[in-house]
Amino acid sequence: GQLEESGGGLVQAGDSLRLACAASGLSLSSYTVGWFRQAPGKEREFVAAFRWNRATYYTDRVKGRFTVSRDNAKNTIFLQMNSLIPDDTAVYHCAAGRVITSNVENASGYNYWGQGTQVTVSS
Repeated sequence: GQLEESGGGLVQAGDSLRLACAASGLSLSSYTVGWFRQAPGKEREFVAAFRWNRATYYTDRVKGRFTVSRDNAKNTIFLQMNSLIPDDTAVYHCAAGRVITSNVENASGYNYWGQGTQVTVSS
């Protein structure tokens, strides 16, 4: 299976972006799909996850601003990012795996990864 992210770009603080994670060779409705990001010089961090049962999880840093959703017909996971701030600047990756609830924030539990899409938020 393969994942491919799209939708990144350069925006100003307060703007919105919608990232997409399209899958081929695997059905996302059977997996937990996580979004992770990594800024230059920083460790990769968990952003959000959408489980196979439609449960959603968010890091506190994005709660109320980001929304993760799934389109089964398109086999795609979306990350809607509103009220973007410069600290959101990073490469965003989606990942899929059969992850238990207590482990959704742990990148090691995910088997499939996309190549990433750059999000840059200017102040």
